[in-house]
Amino acid sequence: MTAERVERRLAAVLAADVAGYSRLMGADEEGTLARLKAVRKVLVDPAIAKHRGRIVKTTGDGMLIEFASAVDAVRGAVEVQRGMADQNTSVPPDERIEFRIGIHVGDIIIDDNDIFGDGVNIAARLEGIAEPGGICISDDTYRQIRDRVDTAFDDRGETALKNIARPVRVFALAGAKQSATKVIEPAPQLTLPDKPSIAVLPFQNMCGDPEQEYFSDGLSEDIITLLSAWRSFPVIARNSSFAFKGQSRDIRMIARKLSARYVIEGSVRKSGNRVRVTAQLIDAGSGHHLWAKKFDSAIDDVFALQDEITRQIVSSVEPEMEKAELRKSETKRSANLDAWDYFLRGRAFLNRLTPEDVVRARAMFDRAIELDTQYSDAWAGLSWTYQREILFDIVEDRRAWEEKAMKAARRAVDLDEASSFAHLVLSGAFMWSNQHEQAIAETRMAVELNPSNVPAWLALGNRLDIIGQHEEGITLLEKSLHLNAHDPHNHIYYAQLGRAYINARKCEIALHHLRESIRLKPDYANSYHVLAICLGHMGRIDEARAAAERCEQLRPGLMKRRADWNIYLDPQANRNLTEGLRKAGLVE
Repeated sequence: MTAERVERRLAAVLAADVAGYSRLMGADEEGTLARLKAVRKVLVDPAIAKHRGRIVKTTGDGMLIEFASAVDAVRGAVEVQRGMADQNTSVPPDERIEFRIGIHVGDIIIDDNDIFGDGVNIAARLEGIAEPGGICISDDTYRQIRDRVDTAFDDRGETALKNIARPVRVFALAGAKQSATKVIEPAPQLTLPDKPSIAVLPFQNMCGDPEQEYFSDGLSEDIITLLSAWRSFPVIARNSSFAFKGQSRDIRMIARKLSARYVIEGSVRKSGNRVRVTAQLIDAGSGHHLWAKKFDSAIDDVFALQDEITRQIVSSVEPEMEKAELRKSETKRSANLDAWDYFLRGRAFLNRLTPEDVVRARAMFDRAIELDTQYSDAWAGLSWTYQREILFDIVEDRRAWEEKAMKAARRAVDLDEASSFAHLVLSGAFMWSNQHEQAIAETRMAVELNPSNVPAWLALGNRLDIIGQHEEGITLLEKSLHLNAHDPHNHIYYAQLGRAYINARKCEIALHHLRESIRLKPDYANSYHVLAICLGHMGRIDEARAAAERCEQLRPGLMKRRADWNIYLDPQANRNLTEGLRKAGLVE
């Protein structure tokens, strides 16, 4: 007698039920059923259909769904859970409908449109250990969705599931609480320092030539060294991150072991006399790529190339990390913020560069200092707010503001003498107090402490132009702007570059940079002031007067206050600025 042929196939199985269903029914049978039907009609069924799922069967509170793809199954589950979270916002906790979901990829048996087998059983057991609103998936599922789904899952380790012969490695939707269950050798939990840390993994040598290891290893080591100069973010030591050289790149597992919130990884591929380097910054918590770049170049001087690539990577990574941390800070309630979060918010307000936002920034920095009186960066930020108001020409007692800026900046340096940021801010305080020799010295200290601090190089270019070293200042400004294309302060630097070219008697070039400054920030009054000077020298009188009028609209009185602008040490350079306004008939 021939056995009946059994139909099998590989599938992603999703099992779901309603947490606390019996309690909900006991409290309100008709209301619970009505709400559950509405949720299915409006949210669940459309999400399943959207991601090409097939509802195999339903029970009073549960569902069994088959997907052809693990990616579709997980995306559908995440859409359902996020939708339910939104709907439950205004619902009392004891009345909420919350699903628990389990997903496994495995072999299933099909019989009369129903499905059976271990693939189904494991999905059901995963659902049973998921938290309300959570999703648990097997390692087989995780391997297929990793790097393909824009959602983070925490490794819960190998878990003994009821009536399943072997332990299953379980991954749970990030942020969900771990269910009480027997766990075998649980994965280490991610513990983070007060400030976000970063690990640089050894760059992978993709050319297959062991002799090229020196380049890929050297690149990683140089990035670690330069990142360490950004004292905002602790950097994992080289010996720790290099322990993972040659191992499988499970970024989230490595981040846990290193207690790193961010990871830089990359690869090096050499062919003939050319090399291609790729690098990416990854948020270890979510798995998202925050920044990525590819470098292609000829190898004429391998060490110079290594330095150039390193500098570009490091100068891009630090701002991206700060932006990512600010986004996380903005989701926190004010009552739960710590000094670091207040500092980040202060920086964000300063970047908006309006007088009102400077006041808001000062409140953030003051709060950070209240929480941590030894916080150097917060003191530097506080000094920065006074310097910004001097820049905007909105202070009545400039001498008092200069003193406040200097006091806070000196405090920042006293608290952390190795901080490039603190020395940069102190250099600004000296500049506004017309102590240019000290300003140059502090700016050089800032770039020496952190060679990848592009704003410090930009400041040095501006300071050198002010003391009369115009050509060197212009060169530094242009080179640094090329490296720092996305800095929120670039409209200031382009205005400074335009002013420097006016002094170099190259007004056509100056005009180009001043137009770029206005394109980046059309409401920055200072740029229109310098533009009026430039157009006056060029004999474009009507345009110069229109620029002056726009400056007055944005900042009433600024043109009058700067009629005799004495920013340069050289009196002739200052007269040249005034002459541009005189030619346009804007001053007598």
